[in-house]
Amino acid sequence: MFFMPVFDTILWVYLIAALAPAIYLMSYIYRQDTIEKEPAGLLWGCVGRGVLAALLSIILETIGQRILNVSQVNQNTLLGVMILNFVVVGAVEEGTKYALMGQYTWNKRDFNCRFDGIVYAAFTSLGFAAFENIEYVFQYGLSVALPRAFLSIPGHLGFSVIFGCFYGRARLSANQGRRAKMYAEIIVGYLLAVLLHGTYDTCATIQSSTSTLTFIGVVVVLYIIVFKLVKHESRTDEFID
Repeated sequence: MFFMPVFDTILWVYLIAALAPAIYLMSYIYRQDTIEKEPAGLLWGCVGRGVLAALLSIILETIGQRILNVSQVNQNTLLGVMILNFVVVGAVEEGTKYALMGQYTWNKRDFNCRFDGIVYAAFTSLGFAAFENIEYVFQYGLSVALPRAFLSIPGHLGFSVIFGCFYGRARLSANQGRRAKMYAEIIVGYLLAVLLHGTYDTCATIQSSTSTLTFIGVVVVLYIIVFKLVKHESRTDEFID
């Protein structure tokens, strides 16, 4: 019986370490939504779809990995690593997140401001990241919690902010009847998110001094761009109805 309270305490420490970064970044994005706050139920729905996207990604990435194995792509080469990280991981994870998010939020009456696109994408992506982080922390221990808090979780936020920026503009274009522009904005936003995700993962995977320096550079630039973009989009937000 003595070990049960200790076990419960350890469990809570692991959960807090895994979830705290995502929760903090969600609160940050929520505070930047200055014109009209989104309802809690809608935001939790985005988080739930992020978790569902993570589960779906596990299945699709397993299939993609097996296809690579069958096609005899050498994953020890730069090309093999890039195919894995851009096509199997980046394209799948960004695709599942935003497909589920789009199906859920596109026709919501609350989607009436341009910045809402960033809010929905961020909460969906951070739901994905939180679920993924729980896996990592419980599998590898607290030693991975700190680096993931400053690298992986903000990375997911960064990809989502880029897509969300285009997603909000796409909704505005749809309301204005410019469907070609709407589709172009969604496609460009998705491709940029995949490009950033694939670059991030590739640099993190390759163990060399050049890739490490590139990885640090990507992270720093991503941080600067994303937080400046969030501030700008929040400050210039507008109704799209």
